Amino acid sequence: MDFGALVDVFNKRGFKARAFDGIEQVVKVLEEEIAPNQSVGVGGSVTVKISGITDILRARGNTVYFHWEVDKSEIDRVRKLASQADVYLSSSNAVTADGKLVNIDGTGNRVASMFYGPDRVYIICGRNKVVDNEELAVERIKEKACPPNAERLGLNTPCRKTGRCHDCDAPDRMCSVKVVMERCPKGKEINLMFVDQDLGY
Repeated sequence: MDFGALVDVFNKRGFKARAFDGIEQVVKVLEEEIAPNQSVGVGGSVTVKISGITDILRARGNTVYFHWEVDKSEIDRVRKLASQADVYLSSSNAVTADGKLVNIDGTGNRVASMFYGPDRVYIICGRNKVVDNEELAVERIKEKACPPNAERLGLNTPCRKTGRCHDCDAPDRMCSVKVVMERCPKGKEINLMFVDQDLGY
């Protein structure tokens, strides 16, 4: 996939966008740009998890706050610590060709930390996350991301059972918070790392 136009669009909107052929290149850059003494927060992300970067950073001495990797009783505490880390790693549910990051969360910790809290953010996005516009982004999230995520998390939602969105009001509904980022917030460094691979949901 040619990410040239996409990189240009996001750079014009204040983000720091780059393109990579594979996730291995992304991991190498993260190792170089994150100092060993910096704390690292992680938003719930299959992409970040499969990259192996959290294990690499932790092994060299970084303090890593990733709520997927702690006991259930520690999840809320670790989420809060992640939001105050020096660096934050996550992915985006969808990216639009006209320069928007579109995300839907159940708890909101991930999307909040993407635009407020940590001074430097890295968002890793596979080519499967790229769509034309905001409407298609929401459709992608609700039809392609939420059902498998509901299955992974064991949630009791209609989408888990049918594989498609029902705009439910179930107690386990994961579509609680929708955030559309149209420009990099003032004073924030958000690095977008587009990868020519299918990554995550």
